[in-house]
Amino acid sequence: MQNPIITISREYGSGGRDVGRMIAEELGVPVFDKEIMHMAIEKSGLSADFIEKRGESISNKLLLNIKRLSLSVPNTRVPSGYNSYALASTKKRLDEDRLFQIQSSVIGEIAAQGGCVIIGRCAGYILRDCSGLLSVFIRGNLDDRIKRTIEIYSMPEKNAAENVRKIDKHRANHYKLYTGRKWGAAENYDLVVNTSYSGIAGAAAVIRAMLACR
Repeated sequence: MQNPIITISREYGSGGRDVGRMIAEELGVPVFDKEIMHMAIEKSGLSADFIEKRGESISNKLLLNIKRLSLSVPNTRVPSGYNSYALASTKKRLDEDRLFQIQSSVIGEIAAQGGCVIIGRCAGYILRDCSGLLSVFIRGNLDDRIKRTIEIYSMPEKNAAENVRKIDKHRANHYKLYTGRKWGAAENYDLVVNTSYSGIAGAAAVIRAMLACR
């Protein structure tokens, strides 16, 4: 398939970032991960610190507050998607929505340039109508992901399980808020791969095989 656009969503510790970088290198296409945040900084006027901290996580408390606010606002829904401004009056909430819009714009510009791999940031949903898209979710068994965070990311063993679950929950909340869909549900992706079974190289091979079917 010419100029594939591959989006990688992933559970924390599953190796999804490594899978994305491997497949990009094999296909000879650029990969975008934190680069998207830097591009968003240039477009947004928001601080680099804000984007680093808020670029892919919505706290449970914030999500609960938005849900409560929605009860008093007629004809609204949670998740709020691109038009969630009516649900909150705080600058933080407005900045969250603005950041998502800016990152969505950046992702659209990247995809318009041709073949690439984009990691995270709801890119599969944002580009869902894009021709040539292959949306992938990378998962792994919890014990394997905890082990990987300890070995690869040097996370303290006593905190590893809690942190893996916490980061997964943040990603799920963010995805739900801005897409209205369940993060990790198979119907929201073209392909779901378990790296506990395939390994990193095996997951990249599965993606290549999927591309060859198109």
